[in-house]
Amino acid sequence: MPATLSTPTLSLEAAKVALAGSEAKARALQIPMNIAVVGASTHLLHFSRMDGAKLTSISIAIDKAFTAAGHRAPTSVYKEQVWPGGAAYGIGMSNGGRFMTIAGGVPVRGKDGEVLGAVGCSTGTPAQDEEVARAGVEAVERFVREGGGRAKL
Repeated sequence: MPATLSTPTLSLEAAKVALAGSEAKARALQIPMNIAVVGASTHLLHFSRMDGAKLTSISIAIDKAFTAAGHRAPTSVYKEQVWPGGAAYGIGMSNGGRFMTIAGGVPVRGKDGEVLGAVGCSTGTPAQDEEVARAGVEAVERFVREGGGRAKL
């Protein structure tokens, strides 16, 4: 077993691609969004607060991305499990209260299915937040599949 491991993660360039995809979807829906992109380590790479996005949703967007990257699953998967008696009841208080169980955080996966980061969105309804996040994820996953803008020699 090796003494160290390397973890693939999104670059700033890739994070900008994700953010542009999410912003385009938010504009199409006419919903100003807070959009956060984190790397595989769950740390913030890029953030945008569109004009008119809710101030109170800034940290929510960041925490949705944190949760999706760290748990390697969309935040929407917890909806039915976080109620009293549910398998994940109380999980929202973990990680210093940062664990989000509201839709709008979606992991970004690489060519081999590994989590490279995540996009988190907040200001709309949970379904709108998820739709905008998925648009960013689709844009960056396409960018990764196509070689990520690297020069072809």
